Amino acid sequence: MSLVSSNPAAGQRSITELLADPGRPTFSFEFFPPADEAGMDVLRQTIMDLDHVGPDWLSVTYGASGATRDRTISATKFIKTQTRAQTVGHLTCASQSVDQLLETLSSYRAADVKYILAIRGDMPGGPTVPWVRHPQGLANATELVRLIAENFDFGIGVAAFPDLHPENRDADLDARLLLAKQEAGASFAVTQLFFDADAYFRLVDRVRAMGCTLPIVAGIQPVTNLAQINRFAALSGAELPERVTSRLHAVGDDPAAVRAVGVEIATELSADLLRGGAPGLQFFTLNRSRATSAILANLRRLGLDRRTPAAVSDG
Repeated sequence: MSLVSSNPAAGQRSITELLADPGRPTFSFEFFPPADEAGMDVLRQTIMDLDHVGPDWLSVTYGASGATRDRTISATKFIKTQTRAQTVGHLTCASQSVDQLLETLSSYRAADVKYILAIRGDMPGGPTVPWVRHPQGLANATELVRLIAENFDFGIGVAAFPDLHPENRDADLDARLLLAKQEAGASFAVTQLFFDADAYFRLVDRVRAMGCTLPIVAGIQPVTNLAQINRFAALSGAELPERVTSRLHAVGDDPAAVRAVGVEIATELSADLLRGGAPGLQFFTLNRSRATSAILANLRRLGLDRRTPAAVSDG
């Protein structure tokens, strides 16, 4: 199989180079593939709105068993051709054969994508469904990283877990697995959503003590309505801190106030992470731009968004 080059466009620093710059944190945005054309229209508009604030890279999630593959690749192609940001393609190995995975990787290559975020993923029934390996598939994310590295020249990102992975709930195991992904060919990591900055810094300390040098981007999920609280707890594998939920419930009768408090909480978390040395933040946008744009504007006012003025706007 021919190799795809992971070199960025002329004059554009690679994601790895950006993450190695201690004077400039990265900002990236994640989207999900919509279910229909109306949702795709919303996503396209959100992508264009957020492109104006100068993200370093954009990505679209990949559903369990590859069920959303075509929509994921379509949205990824839109990002690649219509924005100024670098593009990261998601890939999971849940319920898929090696041949299917290689086919998807070839589709990303054809779309001129340079980076892949390689994760094991959940089963089609969600994170509470026990993992079952596909008979012709892979067992875990480390094997997926190795498959990519042996067949392509993508830059490879992987997942990290500040809160304990809900399956094993073993912090040392989580750290060892991140090191194994690095040894298999990964060059950076992005965390699952979390709400405690200390959990992120404990993760970094654990993996550094084991010899893992991957830059670890912090995943930020602003809570913009109360219905998200339980869902986010299920996704992250940990209950949201009481200091977070109490502030949201205190204004629960006012949707606009909930959104404003959610932006405040995410801004505070982001600021703590950047001041503590996090190399970048990835915002899980839920295909909307307002909360992410507000958080970035707050970080600029705090002097924590140190990108060049031409790359950003208050939009």
